[in-house]
Amino acid sequence: MKLALAQLNTTVGDLRGNAAKILDAYRRAAAAGAELVITPELAITGYPPRDLLSKRRFIDDNLHTFDELVQQIGETALITSYVDYNPDVFGKPYYNAAALLQNKQVLARRFKTLLPTYDVFDEDRYFQPTPRNEPVGFGTCRLGITICEDIWNIERFAPIRYSHDPLADFAHAGLRLLVNLSASPYHIGKGRLRHELLRGVARRYRVPLAYCNLVGGNDELIFDGRSMVFDANGNLLAQGKPFAEDLLIVDLEAPPQPFEPREKIASLHDALVLGLRDYAAKCGFKSAVLGLSGGIDSALTACLAVEAFGKENVLGVSLPSQFSSQGSLDDARDLATNLGIRYDVIPIQSAFEQLKATLKPAFTGRTEDTTEENLQARVRGTLLMALSNKFGHLLLTTGNKSEMAVGYCTLYGDMNGGLAVIADVPKTMIYELARYINRDAQLIPQASITKAPSAELRPNQTDQDSLPPYEVLDAILKRYIEENKSAIEIIAETGYEEKLVRDIVRKIDLNEYKRKQAPPCLRVTTKAFGIGRRVPIAQRYVER
Repeated sequence: MKLALAQLNTTVGDLRGNAAKILDAYRRAAAAGAELVITPELAITGYPPRDLLSKRRFIDDNLHTFDELVQQIGETALITSYVDYNPDVFGKPYYNAAALLQNKQVLARRFKTLLPTYDVFDEDRYFQPTPRNEPVGFGTCRLGITICEDIWNIERFAPIRYSHDPLADFAHAGLRLLVNLSASPYHIGKGRLRHELLRGVARRYRVPLAYCNLVGGNDELIFDGRSMVFDANGNLLAQGKPFAEDLLIVDLEAPPQPFEPREKIASLHDALVLGLRDYAAKCGFKSAVLGLSGGIDSALTACLAVEAFGKENVLGVSLPSQFSSQGSLDDARDLATNLGIRYDVIPIQSAFEQLKATLKPAFTGRTEDTTEENLQARVRGTLLMALSNKFGHLLLTTGNKSEMAVGYCTLYGDMNGGLAVIADVPKTMIYELARYINRDAQLIPQASITKAPSAELRPNQTDQDSLPPYEVLDAILKRYIEENKSAIEIIAETGYEEKLVRDIVRKIDLNEYKRKQAPPCLRVTTKAFGIGRRVPIAQRYVER
């Protein structure tokens, strides 16, 4: 059998646009001799549609689009995904559905069995699970059609264990091919994990497996593509491009090929560029603005922005105060020169002094403290938002995950913006990304990488005045946020001082209110701040 996997970058809610992408890939696959074309999960609606599913008109429009697509399908068959009504009076109103189409007919419909409702997923909110999945006849052979989570119910891979395994329904069905339509988001290490899972499924059930994954950025989520086809022995036959649309045409009799996972930092870099590019494009932005402090975080964000928007569409702004060092100003200017972006300098000292004078009567008898430090950041945030409003630029915030975790950021100041590009990237990994960007030429000035990080809001300030070394901080954050370990477990595992660990944990918990007001951040780790982490702000639980 000759297959085509249409690895598409869909946009949530763009029903006609998504259908046009499906049809274009279908026609190219048919011209190349494919017998069967497969698309990602919910290719017609885009994934995840979230509360668009609460709009009945959206469901009807999606079905109308699906019906129109059916009429365009000829001898080459297509398996695609959409939202269907649940005709039963009980349960949720909709199914996450897939359909096999051929010769302007719907040959079969199948519905998702396992509905993930953890981390960034919330499918049980909208969809009714189907209790059983039956094979589908296709010519003289039988297909097993599954949707994303349906193949993840395997010990060691499943974040949760379901009572029913949809693959068991096919165990003795004599399948010619197992198909999985997927919208599996990226995180660091996901490519290798997914390959191991899919390889194991093919070997366990002794059936070829075609896995078609979504690609592109939709809000915080980034989908990496990397669709794959395996033979019945678990050998990889073909793999789609990472972080790009692809039409993967594969003969099931093709010889095996080696699995070659991409280097972690290269994948992380490409994920951030794709997430930024798609967020901007799908929200209607064509240009970006960001503050350039001369530090590594803003330098990295600027480099990513240039790749996403093009250098002619990025504005870098230096906003110096009396505490800004000449070295930082030089590093910001040199970065802008290296990248070829427009660079403006807007001093904030006069505005800062005027605000202090305005507040002086109210602050009588009180010494300067972090209030005045934060005031500088808020002046900068206001000016950058003004540039965004005036010129229609997307304002990019430049804070990293380590800072966001412990609240080392200023609400309504450096947190201002439309997208937090690196807010799920730990500081130690920021340095790795900077070195990766500089692998062929020094775009980021060396001083930005080697000097001690500083907010430069008071004389001789460095981050380590308030925080432990980032290697230590990030080790604690990973265990507490991503691995959900307690302070006691972290202390036992790392040997760090109890006072230090508890102080960091306390800061993480106390600063939830800041993160709830932060811009969306691109998710690249297993647990990002945002939709996948729901910690109450007003709560008094303290670990003993």
